[in-house]
Amino acid sequence: MIRYAIGSTLPAAHYFDIQLTIDQPDPEGQCLRMPAWIPGSYMIRDFARHIVEISARDDTGEVALEQLNKSSYRAAPAAGTLQVDYRVYAWDLSVRGAHLDTTHGFFNGSSVFLEVLGQSDQPCRVQIDRPVGPACEQWRLATTLARLSGEEFGFGEFAAVDYQELIDHPVEMGGFEQVSFEACGVRHDVVLTGRFECDYARLSDDLAQICTTHIRMFGEPAPMQRYLFLVMVVGDGYGGLEHRSSTALMCSRNDLPRPGAQPDAAYRQFLGLCSHEYFHSWNVKRIHPRVLGAADLSSEAYTPLLWAFEGITSYFDDLALVRSGCITREQYLEAIGQTMTRVQRGQGRLRQSVAQSSFNAWSKFYKQDENAPNAIVSYYAKGSLVALCIDLRIRQLTDQNKSLDDVMRALWALYQKNGGAVDDDTIQRLVTEVAGQDIGEDLTQWINGTNDLPLAQLLTQHGVTLNTRSASGFQDKGGSEAAESFSWSLGASLKQSTCGLEVVSVREGGAAQVAGVAAGDQLIAWNGIKATLADCESLLKRTATGPTQQITVFRRDELMQFEVSLQPAPADTVYLRMPDAAAGVLDDWLGALMPSS
Repeated sequence: MIRYAIGSTLPAAHYFDIQLTIDQPDPEGQCLRMPAWIPGSYMIRDFARHIVEISARDDTGEVALEQLNKSSYRAAPAAGTLQVDYRVYAWDLSVRGAHLDTTHGFFNGSSVFLEVLGQSDQPCRVQIDRPVGPACEQWRLATTLARLSGEEFGFGEFAAVDYQELIDHPVEMGGFEQVSFEACGVRHDVVLTGRFECDYARLSDDLAQICTTHIRMFGEPAPMQRYLFLVMVVGDGYGGLEHRSSTALMCSRNDLPRPGAQPDAAYRQFLGLCSHEYFHSWNVKRIHPRVLGAADLSSEAYTPLLWAFEGITSYFDDLALVRSGCITREQYLEAIGQTMTRVQRGQGRLRQSVAQSSFNAWSKFYKQDENAPNAIVSYYAKGSLVALCIDLRIRQLTDQNKSLDDVMRALWALYQKNGGAVDDDTIQRLVTEVAGQDIGEDLTQWINGTNDLPLAQLLTQHGVTLNTRSASGFQDKGGSEAAESFSWSLGASLKQSTCGLEVVSVREGGAAQVAGVAAGDQLIAWNGIKATLADCESLLKRTATGPTQQITVFRRDELMQFEVSLQPAPADTVYLRMPDAAAGVLDDWLGALMPSS
């Protein structure tokens, strides 16, 4: 038995105090290790750097503790029980780590619990105590860890079958709001922390429909007995991280449905995030790349399959919104158009396949710099378009009788049979089986190639037309028509900053790069006139604008001037149209009713 106790006597100082007790330590000296990363976030985080104090003792007194490397320790042989006391600095306001102040506390287990090497398969107990202080007296606690003591949403003792389960149930504590609903007989709770207004009835009703859609697509019963949405509401933030029976989410307070107001694009985006993380309950947390199932979280685990586990999930997240009735078909097609636009505008799509993007997530996707649009492609965004191509091709070949839904159900059947470990070729093999024809050459091109996907052709065969235009502004995400678009292209993305206009990135071969403008430059004047975002957009829309322009920038503290030859604006902004006559054609795809058990 491995026992942990976590609490805090210094919440205002952002410290969690953890006591680890090992009943039967290794007689040759017990090794301990803090994970270097968390499943679902493929970047080394080095959680051990937040340990600020650590000591050990046994039944007779202090035990020597040697640090072996940045994340590992070894305690000298202990007489009887070994107890390790350590303090973790918790000031990472994200879905990944640990955060504690006098308003709330949150942690993922991988950021606070040391792993007892050699005993990771042992049952774990964790006592979670209320932080000490008057600000914390009314706090409650939310987690899907199995409760051993304490009232519902109260502090107490919890159990996990092993270390991997222990770190897969995040914990939120504080004065949160909570709402519950049922989906296919499973209780779901939404816990919201922060300052906000929310139409709780709309939120719970919409999430119930979305969760029901996902459960019925895979087939009842759901893979969990209870599910928890932990939502951290802030002024400006967005993100999510999946767990086996819960998800940690961060959103802006403007993303939540407001009482008396109609749902807007921000709320639809939040529902998409919830849908995405919920779909991961099947696709990642249970069905998973074989290499990730064996990962020990101390070093990178490489796989070319993230395009499927994140990309397919990204495809089904919004698809579930339209199938459940939370958004219209027009809104769904707008979202697809925005994804296509995002991929089309990046030169990286011509350099990197989604398989390469997956494999290099550790070194490229999660470490993006100003040249990322020219060098990489998102396995989320392009992966979702690959999933769209697979879905539409299967539907085409089977006269709408089969789809990507059937591939996912086949993967779920594999999980129920052998635990869900997926090899590099498993998904391609199942796609071919479901399609009834060998489409391996297409799959190889879409997954391992860098050519543009045949989206226009496949969509047209399903009653949807793909259209392109130039951007209408620097913030134009695509997805819809525009009354006025750029005639000229600077070949650079700009954003307003406190110092003026910042050049965020430059397009390889674009006008700005050819002239010598670089990412990070502060654009202060255009043709001798102070540059503003609105003026730049207006100038690029004028057909009479001459191609040669004088641009003045600060690079670091040096004033520079460039003569830029503008280029014709590329038609890289995508929007989709659904003719009235196509409504019936789309029923099987967008209006499919999920089979119940």
